[in-house]
Amino acid sequence: MNAPRAILFDKDGTLVDFDRTWGPAAGSVMRRLAGTDDDALDRLWQASHYLPGEQRFLQTSPLIAGSSRQYGPLWADILGRVAGTEFYHEVDRLFREEGERHLTPLGRPAESLARLHALGLPLGIATNDAERGARLQVGRLGLDAYLSAVYGHDSGYGSKPAPGMVEAFSRLTGLPPGDIALVGDTRHDLDTARAAGARAILVRCGPGPVDAFAHEADLVVDTVEQLADIIVDQADGAAR
Repeated sequence: MNAPRAILFDKDGTLVDFDRTWGPAAGSVMRRLAGTDDDALDRLWQASHYLPGEQRFLQTSPLIAGSSRQYGPLWADILGRVAGTEFYHEVDRLFREEGERHLTPLGRPAESLARLHALGLPLGIATNDAERGARLQVGRLGLDAYLSAVYGHDSGYGSKPAPGMVEAFSRLTGLPPGDIALVGDTRHDLDTARAAGARAILVRCGPGPVDAFAHEADLVVDTVEQLADIIVDQADGAAR
């Protein structure tokens, strides 16, 4: 695969350790929402396909790739709340607080993004997290200096797997989608890239296996560090 001219990264499972960050964070969020209602808490765990004793999600969980707008109505129903903007904002706020508390990177993402940024590649984030929470986390990880954009589910371009975030990045960079790669760890990321006409790069470092759909991607790597090695090596070869 020829090197892309710009890269959008998924966040969770790609740059951030999903299980070590969102496993304990989600458990705390559900406990805070349920309060003293143990029955509601148990129903939240079941609906979220969450194992509280292990603080992790099953691969079937709607939270692995979905946004609060996607799983929020289910949670609202369990809690007897109105499924609307106020509730979704509350969920996003709680996840922002707990996500910051448990934030764990995958490897050394700042070093990898710095290497790619040094090549002149525009870089961005496309996540189904809320934008404010995403910006907080990339700042904590020291990534913001290398990013031209951070898109969340509430940034006005829709949630993945809709193509809006890639299309927005295309307009921002002035590059056609075919010159942009979306790097992620889920089927949502692959489908987003395909819907936008972008390149799809999968990483194997997320919470679930990608083997079932890896053949549909343009490239599959173990980590973002490995991807940076490949692109930097290509650039060095072209310079010789």
